Amino acid sequence: MKYIGPHLSIAGGVSLSVERARECGATGFALFTKNQRQWRAPAISPEEGAAFRKACAEANYPPEAILPHDSYLINLGNPDPEKCQAAREAFTEELRRVEALGLSLLNFHPGSGLGTSREETLRRIAQGIQQALDQTERAVAVVENTAGQGSVAGKDLEELQQIVEWVDRPGRIGVCIDTCHAYAAGIDLATPQGREAFWAEFQERLGFPLLRGMHWNDTKSALGSHLDRHAPIGEGHLGWETFLSLARDPRLENIPLILETPEPERWPQETQRLLEAARETPSL
Repeated sequence: MKYIGPHLSIAGGVSLSVERARECGATGFALFTKNQRQWRAPAISPEEGAAFRKACAEANYPPEAILPHDSYLINLGNPDPEKCQAAREAFTEELRRVEALGLSLLNFHPGSGLGTSREETLRRIAQGIQQALDQTERAVAVVENTAGQGSVAGKDLEELQQIVEWVDRPGRIGVCIDTCHAYAAGIDLATPQGREAFWAEFQERLGFPLLRGMHWNDTKSALGSHLDRHAPIGEGHLGWETFLSLARDPRLENIPLILETPEPERWPQETQRLLEAARETPSL
């Protein structure tokens, strides 16, 4: 099963994201569990959690089809001790919100070392993830690759591998690959040869069981530009054929495949075209 759909608004309450997913004809979706530009929010109430779980069950969205994203404010790589601890506490709270909604995944950007060494930054990020997982029960921390701008960590599979290896919680750490970020970081996903080289390295460094989600975004930015500029599918350097190929890839079953493309009015059409291609998936 391919769980394909957009990152949807929670305006009016998290449960309304489920209806928005249905309106797109999505088989999976993403959401923030609170305002992503605020540090704190009221905890998920038992009633709110129950309503969301009920809506998902009625619409046939299992937890593994949904990829919540944490707040953009959180930087687990921050070298300032107080700010680093604040980020860790906020990340822990995000994991608790995911669990309160009955979900299983939390997607997040690894963070920036703000000028500190790459090894220090990666180790600090891993320690923050470890601390949050130790204080929560079951949610999986899903670290996302980045475009590699400045001192932001996670630009390639080697850095993701290092973070994962330093987190000692098997089964509760995974990876999300963003196509726009990968291309901007210099990974050529626009050609069949480039895609296969990438997946071969992924299998060698991490293994497909650690792939817990993807963001399918076309890109306005050139290969290796380190600029994170999303484009509607088919209007960037990756093009429709890249995403149709991914939709047909049998290795990408049973994980959320999320559109973060601009122009929400296109999401139903993008989703349906990708789902049509996914039905052509060959058997392994």
